[in-house]
Amino acid sequence: MTARISPVDVGLAEGQTKELLGVVKSKFGTVPNALKTMAQAPAVLEGYLSLNGALAKGVLPAKVREQIALTVSQTNGCEYCLSAHSLTGKLAGLQPDQIVASRRGKANDPKAQAVLMLTQNILERKGNVSDEQLAEARAAGVNEAEMVEVVGNIAVMVLTNFLNNVAHTDVDFPKVSVNL
Repeated sequence: MTARISPVDVGLAEGQTKELLGVVKSKFGTVPNALKTMAQAPAVLEGYLSLNGALAKGVLPAKVREQIALTVSQTNGCEYCLSAHSLTGKLAGLQPDQIVASRRGKANDPKAQAVLMLTQNILERKGNVSDEQLAEARAAGVNEAEMVEVVGNIAVMVLTNFLNNVAHTDVDFPKVSVNL
């Protein structure tokens, strides 16, 4: 598939775009195609980097954030994000079977399972979860700060999933099929 929105050439970037891509490169050692594509709109890239950075300092552990990313990306059929988060999930400590399970909204840990169930409920109901669904999450130990961060992590993933699906971003990670 050919990219429908061109990634910014890092070497030709100027101004705020160059600055933001420099931050990404210094942090990761490279600039993934998704962020090069996002750089077409520096305001979007800046917002993404800010929210993603803030969530990384939140109460949800990296492993759980990766599980959310995999659940959301599978739901949204984003090959790019499934590929990226299969790799970053492994780096966060997820085993291959946990990566596949996360794509299905499943986790071995009861609290992580409650987070993924909440994630699925939020996605399916477009945020209009029931009192019972929130009570189930609470009963499994998910507190209100974690609930709010679940929504924030879903929002970041919807942004990247939808952009990559629209753009047909070239996957620059070991490719993972959306088909399980």
